[in-house]
Amino acid sequence: MRLVHRMCGGLVRLTAARGRLLAMNSPLIITRDDDLLDELLRLGAAAGVTPVVAPDGLGGLTGWSAAPLVLVGSDVARELAELRPVRRDGVYVVSRGSFPAEAMRTALALGAENVAELPQSGEWVIEQLTDLGDERPRRAWCVGVTGGSGGAGATTLAAALGQVAAADGPTVVLDVDPLGPGLDRVLGMEERAGVRWDELCQTTGRLGAGSFRESVPRRDGLGVLTWYAGRRGSLQPFAVREVLSAARRGHETVVIDLPRSREPLLDEVVARCDVVLVVARPTVLGLAAAGRVVTGLPEGRAALVLRGPGLEDADVARVVPAPVVARMGDQRGLAESIDLGLGPVRTRRSPLARASRQVIAHAAGAATAA
Repeated sequence: MRLVHRMCGGLVRLTAARGRLLAMNSPLIITRDDDLLDELLRLGAAAGVTPVVAPDGLGGLTGWSAAPLVLVGSDVARELAELRPVRRDGVYVVSRGSFPAEAMRTALALGAENVAELPQSGEWVIEQLTDLGDERPRRAWCVGVTGGSGGAGATTLAAALGQVAAADGPTVVLDVDPLGPGLDRVLGMEERAGVRWDELCQTTGRLGAGSFRESVPRRDGLGVLTWYAGRRGSLQPFAVREVLSAARRGHETVVIDLPRSREPLLDEVVARCDVVLVVARPTVLGLAAAGRVVTGLPEGRAALVLRGPGLEDADVARVVPAPVVARMGDQRGLAESIDLGLGPVRTRRSPLARASRQVIAHAAGAATAA
């Protein structure tokens, strides 16, 4: 059996030894249709990957289990199904033109996750290929943070959440509050190189998870996306959607600093969050303001983080229809820590660090339940 690895300079033949595919990180294409193969190789080039090609079902079995993704041509799908390969994730059946009903039944027999018709589904195929190696083991927890009233400390909590979560895996904090102080400034990363919303709102096209993760300003596993100082502008819907998609595919935790004002675009951002934290002072006035914010959020999605002394949880529940997931006292030396470029969390025992761990545990539960 022989597999073929197509590259720009021609064909490189790879032999299969003891059932193991030599190009372990390459997607596998199984087809003998030259036109379909040329189209899939073109899409692979657009995604920046070089597939391994098998001309028939028997050859495809060699790399079936090892390849991160398998594209099966409709021309060989039936013969491959008759060989009864082991069930696995990441199998797609691809055809040129409309998909016949018989081929659909064969795709189901193969255990394919989806089918694609070219050229209509070309962008979708590129999307699958682009993210090879970028996907995290699980979907990122997405936590939105907003203030129940002005000065409640939502941006500071968002920054603290990012710092604490980054200790356990890749994390990014997204600043979508045009009136905020700038998350890069709060985290001490304003001088770090990397893209900002300014560039992303000027470009179109799909954003890969890995390329986004590596392009934003980063430190110690934490990335941040905001605007350049003094140049905040309006967000473009296409840019926000691409960033959210790439952020969730390429990180373990996504934290979003939300403004208190609501508009259609921000409603869409909120809808993608597993939980939305409303930071409030536990006073009558603070909770009254927080209650108005909570009523504008999707039902069952809001949770409260209370800052400073005040009303007990039972009294809070009578004012705001959302659970209290964390309480935190005012943190000594907070302004100094931020001014030194260290971010709001300096020690694991600080009030912000403890509250952040409680929030992350709640978000994990919410994401699992979803």
